Amino acid sequence: MASEAAPRQLIELGGLVAKAELVELTEDDRAVILGLLVEAAARLRGEDREQTLALWRRRGMRAFAQEPAGVDRE
Repeated sequence: MASEAAPRQLIELGGLVAKAELVELTEDDRAVILGLLVEAAARLRGEDREQTLALWRRRGMRAFAQEPAGVDRE
């Protein structure tokens, strides 16, 4: 069952990268996208973890709310 969920999770995570427009903004530079993710992980290891999570969660929820009607996020 876990092996069936892994491909779906990867597809969903890729969709989040696309929704954030990171592909276009970085001109599909995979090293830059990975660098952004590594930087985010480093920030989450810092002292301001909870504040950072709260900020990013609010931004993410606003981005999801901007989805066109009828878009299935599951």
